[in-house]
Amino acid sequence: MIKNITFSLIIYFLISVNASAYIDPGSGSILLQALIGSLAAAGATVTIYWEKLKSFFSKKIRKKEDDEK
Repeated sequence: MIKNITFSLIIYFLISVNASAYIDPGSGSILLQALIGSLAAAGATVTIYWEKLKSFFSKKIRKKEDDEK
C-alpha cells in the first residue's frame, strides 16, 4: 500500500505541467522573515541549553575536586 502511494506521488510530480505562476515580493519578504525568525529561535535555544549544560558539568567538576580534598 505504502509503495503504491509513494510510486503514485513520484509519477504525479514527474508528470507535472508548467504553471504560469510567480512569487510576488510580499512572499519573498515573508520567507525572509521566517528565516530570520528561525535563526533567532535556534540561537536562543542553543544559548539556553548551553548554559544548562555548562552548569551541569561545572557542578560535576566542583564535586570531584571536593571529593579529592
